[in-house]
Amino acid sequence: MDQPKIERMLRLIKMLTANNSLTIEEIADRLSISPRSVYRYVDTLREAGFVVKKMNGYIKLDKSSPYFKDISELIHFTKEEAFILKSAIESIDDNNLLKQNLKKKLYTVYDYKILAETIVNSKNSLTVKRLVQAMEDKLCVILKNYFSSHGNDIRDRKVEPFAFTTNYEQVWCYCFEENENKLFRLSRIGSVKLLTESWENESAHKAGFMDVFRMHSNKKIRIRLRLGIRSANLLTEEFPLASKELQKLSDNKWLLDTEVCSFDGVGRFVIGLIEDIEIIDSPDFQAYLFSKIENIKEIIHESIQPMLTYPI
Repeated sequence: MDQPKIERMLRLIKMLTANNSLTIEEIADRLSISPRSVYRYVDTLREAGFVVKKMNGYIKLDKSSPYFKDISELIHFTKEEAFILKSAIESIDDNNLLKQNLKKKLYTVYDYKILAETIVNSKNSLTVKRLVQAMEDKLCVILKNYFSSHGNDIRDRKVEPFAFTTNYEQVWCYCFEENENKLFRLSRIGSVKLLTESWENESAHKAGFMDVFRMHSNKKIRIRLRLGIRSANLLTEEFPLASKELQKLSDNKWLLDTEVCSFDGVGRFVIGLIEDIEIIDSPDFQAYLFSKIENIKEIIHESIQPMLTYPI
């Protein structure tokens, strides 16, 4: 049995142990194989001594199967364990790479619906549950009262949700309003309304590129920055994923060589630490910063001008 088949077999065992409500068709969809292939995997499990039962149309691994207890204990949490796990993970700062990796690994091994209550921020738990349901059933949803920081408005959005980001703080959706894939931050969603309409644009579903400054788009622009101690430390603290792109040049100099989606995210970071950062071979970025700094100077001038002309 080759590696992909072994991986699917392990995922199947996990599904049959963790869930009591999956049909052959649902399993086939999750494993991206045909129902006939699922039956072949089930037959292989039976030949290995596992007891696989079909009840009310659902497939499950019977408790009498060999190693069932060991497998079940490996992938299940008690309520006490879940509470401790949630508390421990949520105590880590949101920007910490460790927290993001823990969530990613747990969601890879465990079932979305179970973990939604375990490690997702309680405020977003119901939102995640409904989005998960929409993804599993391939249904459209309405993101009610979504606050857009770009448009600076609050309105409903009809979307097709299809993937979460690594830290499960944002969700990739096909947006009907703009006819493209967009990221929506869970904390800005008022509520999620499930619709009965099925996806119409599944072939277009594709998560875009997200840079280390949490900006996203389909384009990539390479930048190179030489950082001092202060800017290097602040970069890894505020944007943990940037640590993978950071090269140490000396005791007090680091090189950030990375691709960004736009100059907005990295621009805000550099402007705040301009005296500790040197821009290398990025004339377009330099021009962008110059324009931004000129705008800032104009805003400051306009804001203090009345103070200078006001009679004392």
